[in-house]
Amino acid sequence: MNETVLLKKISANEPLSDEEAMRLPVLPLSLLMLAADIVRKRKHPDGVVTYIIDRNINITNVCFSFCDFCSFCCSRSDKNAYILKQEDYIPKIEELFAAGGNQVLLQGGMHPDLGLDFYINLFQYLKQHFEGIYLHALSPSEIFYLSQKENLPVVNILQALQEAGLDSLPGGGAEILVDRVRSIVSPLKANSQQWLEVMRHAHILGISTTATMMFGHIETSEERIVHLLKIRKLQDENKGDGPGFVSFIPWTFQPGNTRLLQKFPSAYKTTAHEYLKIIAMSRIILHNISNIQASWLTVGKHTASVALHSGSNDLGSIMLEENVVASTGLKAKLSIEEMESIIIQSGFLPAQRNQKFEKRI
Repeated sequence: MNETVLLKKISANEPLSDEEAMRLPVLPLSLLMLAADIVRKRKHPDGVVTYIIDRNINITNVCFSFCDFCSFCCSRSDKNAYILKQEDYIPKIEELFAAGGNQVLLQGGMHPDLGLDFYINLFQYLKQHFEGIYLHALSPSEIFYLSQKENLPVVNILQALQEAGLDSLPGGGAEILVDRVRSIVSPLKANSQQWLEVMRHAHILGISTTATMMFGHIETSEERIVHLLKIRKLQDENKGDGPGFVSFIPWTFQPGNTRLLQKFPSAYKTTAHEYLKIIAMSRIILHNISNIQASWLTVGKHTASVALHSGSNDLGSIMLEENVVASTGLKAKLSIEEMESIIIQSGFLPAQRNQKFEKRI
């Protein structure tokens, strides 16, 4: 596929075929950015870039899967192992509400001792204690693990959590949705089909979700495109009452303190050039997902600002709390003023949003 074909299809608002998408990585970044920016302007003509005030709270740091890219998890016998008590959430969420947010991203590990009742009781407790709280909670891998642990179908797990207060499902644990890669970096976690199946059931139930991709380790450029195509295909299948995937968030592997870097010393920090290509290709391929988020936390504020001209229309959270990426040695927070300054200096209008991407300008 050459420049003329790509721009013609983009101008005509025609989705790329799988074969055309697979040829995108060889195209120059400048062309991909141009095409992606055309698509972004079509989807978001108001020139608004959004962000959210939320808090990432890790329920536990115990996880049996010990993925090679994760330096956060530990065994339950570790001296630093913890499970938050219900009262531990109170000051964290009070601080969130005081800062103007109401969404909590709740994730942990796949703790062998925590079953469905634990999460039901936690969700009910938080909903009863905080009026208006929004629970963006767990991940497909955690849902699939609960399904196996409880010997219940995935849909039953999702229905029970939804009734307890689950509002939406984050797209964590996707990594690369190719089992060759997953068998190396996260062999004990849900495979690609199982991850997608959880999301399929969530969409049928009307639970909105996000999708992610952690890249820049042992995957090939072709496998990155396969990942995007699987997300696009599942979004095309959405027959539920909800929007399906409300956003896509590609983020770069952070090698610090990870076993993956020890096993594969060639794993490196992704360049800005590579990252911007992924943002642009995501916008071009994922024609059926409205929002593409730039991960300022993993690539820095400057590259994230350029990503707004490469197809992205969202900068994620100001990060009142984040522990998983921080465990690799990368720690950062933004104030609301800093977040809005990045957006304005990039030539856009800032707007706070909620998880449904409803704006509060």
